[in-house]
Amino acid sequence: MRTNIGIWWVICGFFVVMSAVYTFWNIVDHPDIVWFHAIEWVGTIALLFVGFMAALIAFYIGRVHRAQGGELPEDVLTADIDDGDPEIGEFSPWSWWPIVLAGSAAIAAIGLAVGSWMLPIGFGVFAVAIVGWVYEYYRGNFAR
Repeated sequence: MRTNIGIWWVICGFFVVMSAVYTFWNIVDHPDIVWFHAIEWVGTIALLFVGFMAALIAFYIGRVHRAQGGELPEDVLTADIDDGDPEIGEFSPWSWWPIVLAGSAAIAAIGLAVGSWMLPIGFGVFAVAIVGWVYEYYRGNFAR
């Protein structure tokens, strides 16, 4: 977690410095205009806000690290690869329902772009796919 905090602070510093460089570059690139009119404000403010967002993430991760007091396996030099391998959940490698679910999202998106008559079809396929995915362990070969 210390490494993550350091990376986010480096990202914050990089974007704040790049905001200053971007502002200076715009002023230098337009010598015929008054300096405060030569600044391209959208890019300057956007880079500055990205730096602020990185600072917020770094501050939050630092506070969480301080509150928990524990070390992640990535921060311990004697850790093994298996130490950072938590139980994530149960996944079905043979399941076709995620593909059907993605197809329903594609049909709904095409319905938004092409014609609204396809949107209910996408929602109907979505309902079938989500029910099938949730209840696939209740029937058939893999029932529990």
